[in-house]
Amino acid sequence: MTVMTPTPFPGRPDPHAKVAFDRHELNLILGLYGRAVAAGEWRDYGMSFLRDVAIFSIFRRTAEHPIYRIEKRPKLRGRQGMYAVIGMDGQILKRGGDLRAVLGVLDRKLIRAIE
Repeated sequence: MTVMTPTPFPGRPDPHAKVAFDRHELNLILGLYGRAVAAGEWRDYGMSFLRDVAIFSIFRRTAEHPIYRIEKRPKLRGRQGMYAVIGMDGQILKRGGDLRAVLGVLDRKLIRAIE
């Protein structure tokens, strides 16, 4: 006797599905993260995948609150843009639909004059 799995009804999202970063998005985020680690600015990261949001948290030290959060909220795609960079104090530093442009706010913070 074979056990058949029910086919989900078309058009209805899976109630247990979680938002996640795809490979291209992670490549952009981890490229920036790698440059910041090499510059000695960041030391650790964490990722959370929830029903409505995927979060990439960036830490200066492991045992503290994240200094930045990169969030992906697909429900905001048509309004403000689904990507956001949020500072430690909860202030939205940049929001938009293009992840590369949104990450630019963090990339500019890494550029410093060499003495």
